[in-house]
Amino acid sequence: MEIKILGTGCPKCKRLAQLAELALERSGVDEAVITKVTDIQAIMAYPILSTPGLVINEKLVCSGRLPSVDEIIAWLKEAQG
Repeated sequence: MEIKILGTGCPKCKRLAQLAELALERSGVDEAVITKVTDIQAIMAYPILSTPGLVINEKLVCSGRLPSVDEIIAWLKEAQG
């Protein structure tokens, strides 16, 4: 599983990375890689209007806000199948 944090490194982007890591630990998903995408051109490749953004397996699941850990866990389980 691939998880991407889209953002330029602002406090909200850093917090989203922390939330994603916590959700990953609690979800029981074994194999996942978290990547921080800070390049504006790479971020704009996704249908995102504002950061931070969360991408799971190349699907943008959230942007412009900080989701709860429970929301992230639900998206992780959905992506896992």
